[in-house]
Amino acid sequence: MQRKRSIADCLSYDYSSALMSIIAPSVLAADWGNLAHEIAKVQDTGADWLHLDVMDGHFVDNISFGPAFVQTVARASRVPIDVHLMISRPDHYFSRFTDCAHTITVHVEAEHDPAATLRAIREAGCQAGLALNPPTKFESVAPLLPLVDLLLVMTVNPGFGGQSFIPDTMSKVAAAVEVRKKQGLQFLIEVDGGIEPQTAAVARAAGADVLVAGTSIFRAPDMQAAMASLRHAG
Repeated sequence: MQRKRSIADCLSYDYSSALMSIIAPSVLAADWGNLAHEIAKVQDTGADWLHLDVMDGHFVDNISFGPAFVQTVARASRVPIDVHLMISRPDHYFSRFTDCAHTITVHVEAEHDPAATLRAIREAGCQAGLALNPPTKFESVAPLLPLVDLLLVMTVNPGFGGQSFIPDTMSKVAAAVEVRKKQGLQFLIEVDGGIEPQTAAVARAAGADVLVAGTSIFRAPDMQAAMASLRHAG
């Protein structure tokens, strides 16, 4: 299997710049009845990645979409595909997304061996991401950080869009920044949930590199202005 380019290789700018954040619009909030148009529009207004939340109705109390939908989005995409598996058995299902995803993120709380799953994702040619929910302590992911390319700090309880940002989660972002610095690691820190300009500024100040935003982008009256506000928040 040909190894995919890294996410950093796919970006059009230096993500380490302190002046910018990586913006990953969440397709969960798009108008699926006009999916091709929505994807084209959000990319034309500056999306860096596309974020796709796969929900199985077990790990979270919602069902979203599966591999076929993600492949459809990937065929229309010019930017990296960031797949977030909110499912009970990511070790069993992640391989169904490796042909179209650049990053595959799994939850530390799911029913699997997270270290083994992260290694398998990398071996399959994708970037490996690890997510933790608001009630989960940072200590549960800290030993696994050398195995990840992305740490996703959930800033709402997962399952549904449109929820309010939980400020207490920023302590986990700050802790991840500290571990990354002390250990000389290279993973990106992503936040997802309730992200709009005000909360984006809070997340960026804590050290987040990647902002996942759904409603505040896809439902905005002016998508391009919304994207710019998020990117330069704070």
